[in-house]
Amino acid sequence: MNRTITVKGTGNITVSPDYVVISMDVKSIDKDYEKALNMTASKIDSLRRALVKIGFDKKALKTTRFDVDTEYESERDARGNYKSIFVGYSCENRVKIEFDLDNKLIIQTLVAISKCIAEPELSISFTVKDSAAVNEKLLESAAINAKNKAKILCEASGVNLGQLLSIDYNWGELNIYSQTDYCLEEKCLSLPVDALADMEIEPDDIRVNDSVTFVWEIL
Repeated sequence: MNRTITVKGTGNITVSPDYVVISMDVKSIDKDYEKALNMTASKIDSLRRALVKIGFDKKALKTTRFDVDTEYESERDARGNYKSIFVGYSCENRVKIEFDLDNKLIIQTLVAISKCIAEPELSISFTVKDSAAVNEKLLESAAINAKNKAKILCEASGVNLGQLLSIDYNWGELNIYSQTDYCLEEKCLSLPVDALADMEIEPDDIRVNDSVTFVWEIL
């Protein structure tokens, strides 16, 4: 039976954000099913037209989730017992717009969104455009780290590192997002765009790590 050594390699890299993702939740509630759907559709159309007006393609607004549900609220009757009261049909459409990191364009986009009837709940994230390249560098780093560990352990143990027998990697999705929290109060969006754009924002670097397990033969 071959003797083996199993080593977990850890990759760590730091990258600067170069891409912006603005996610928005548009929601409508009405006791009439079709009206709830139409209200949300109108809000999304308003949002799309507002973005096209400042230069985005009409297909740039992407849906990430669409959900129709029923909503109820609890109400106490004359006897003190709670009962569920039907509030209406809830139609929620989660959409996003993505673009290269540009502080002025972020402000223009937020101002345009604030002026349309959609009134979405939104969040702003900073990430990288080429996530595949980040993943490749991370795996290279993990492989180098594992081999260096294996060599050190073999040398210290008086054995030689043989051929690589197996690689075990969990192909999970990496969280390649900056921890920067970017938020503008709605009243601030009424200020001139140029005044807001002068406040240059440099998002914090993204620190990503991952691990891979390698098994080598030892001689």
